Amino acid sequence: MDDEFAFIDSVTPTGTKQEGLVVGIGDDAAMYQATEGFNQVICVDTMVEGIHFRKDTLTPYQIGRKVLAINLSDIAAMGAIPRYFVVSIAVPSTWNEEELQEIYRGMNELAERYNVDLIGGDTVSTNSALVLTITTTGEVEQGKMLLRSVAKPGDIVFLTGEVGGSAAGLDLLNKRGLEGPYTEEEMTLVKIHQEPKPQIEAGRILAEIKERVALNDVSDGVASEANELATASQVTIEIDAQCLPGQLTTSYKTREQALEWALFGGEDFQLIGTTSETAFPKLVQLFKEKGIRLTAIGKVYEGKPEVWLKDRNKKGKLDRKGYNHFQKR
Repeated sequence: MDDEFAFIDSVTPTGTKQEGLVVGIGDDAAMYQATEGFNQVICVDTMVEGIHFRKDTLTPYQIGRKVLAINLSDIAAMGAIPRYFVVSIAVPSTWNEEELQEIYRGMNELAERYNVDLIGGDTVSTNSALVLTITTTGEVEQGKMLLRSVAKPGDIVFLTGEVGGSAAGLDLLNKRGLEGPYTEEEMTLVKIHQEPKPQIEAGRILAEIKERVALNDVSDGVASEANELATASQVTIEIDAQCLPGQLTTSYKTREQALEWALFGGEDFQLIGTTSETAFPKLVQLFKEKGIRLTAIGKVYEGKPEVWLKDRNKKGKLDRKGYNHFQKR
């Protein structure tokens, strides 16, 4: 990339989507007006080449799209509406300007889909790998935010969509790369990994239902996220393996492998939560009307903050096994 400023101009969106934006890209900092009666929500995620993505598993377009989708998933888990995002990118010489344009195209197209404004960022060079950091802000009505810490004994544990598909897709990509070849079933799994869909609409339904809901997004796998709910709420959670919606019947791998992916694979970016037994049928109906799958996968009990898995006639403790960046390898 020869001209940083020309590049920034080329990836800056024209026009804005939010009425509250006061100052966008072009000044020392962006400025926006918070909506009266709403709490502000903010989250940040970083993706590092070689750790979170590789060029042989994601196209530049998909890299940009995915890093924003990850951020939006956190916003969804709070029941919030995404509004603005900023991007910091550290670029090595191994990436050309056309590839960088594609990264921003992926981000901007997803931002358009969810009505989010890019309002700033930073671009620097690096001698190591490409690093992308996105910070997204959103807002949720006061008193409607969704937290991990409100699960209670007797609650139903629920899950949106399906899980395990992203890990299966990555497994395929690791073996065959971007070009495949892939069957139609396999390509579905590949796309789940490459182009996740943040559950913004589901999060908003849960925020507006006027029922107690504990919520978390499935970024590191069902086991990890259920443990986070159990710890935050100081309860015991039991997951029924027979109820997990996902690729358990896929012809690509055995049921045991598919279950492993569903529990520990991660990057499905669905929502896992709990609500009362009386509220759950109401949720199911609302989600059905919107065409969103909602499945009961377990129950909440009084006890130590831990998670158990029931699988047919077996039962065992389900520990966290999500990706740990500081684990010795």
